[in-house]
Amino acid sequence: MVKKLKINTWTAIFNIINCVLFTISWFVIFGTAFSDAAGATAGATDGAAVFFYGMAWVGVVLNAICIYQSHKNGIKMTGGILGTIGSVCFGFTALLAFPAIVLLIISCVFLFQQHAAKNTTNTNAEQ
Repeated sequence: MVKKLKINTWTAIFNIINCVLFTISWFVIFGTAFSDAAGATAGATDGAAVFFYGMAWVGVVLNAICIYQSHKNGIKMTGGILGTIGSVCFGFTALLAFPAIVLLIISCVFLFQQHAAKNTTNTNAEQ
């Protein structure tokens, strides 16, 4: 039995939140761009984009921590790796929102499962 890491569970929850945010990001950014063009608000698009990109980069950091902690505790790192790739995809450009969402959903499955890695001595495992 592998010790379940809370950081993996919380990162999986954060990845689900990012999936929802990445889904609505296009609508929000386009909506604020149209209102900026109409002169209703100045700079709202920049603020919205910074928020979504900031959430993506927070996801990169959390998933990187998961990779490190999973490696240290003998848990498969697949979830953290996929989460990092998905967050980086969106962090570079919102055009990659769909692939990022798919990667984050798959990442959540692996982060919630937390199976033991093969070919490793797990100090937390019962034998």
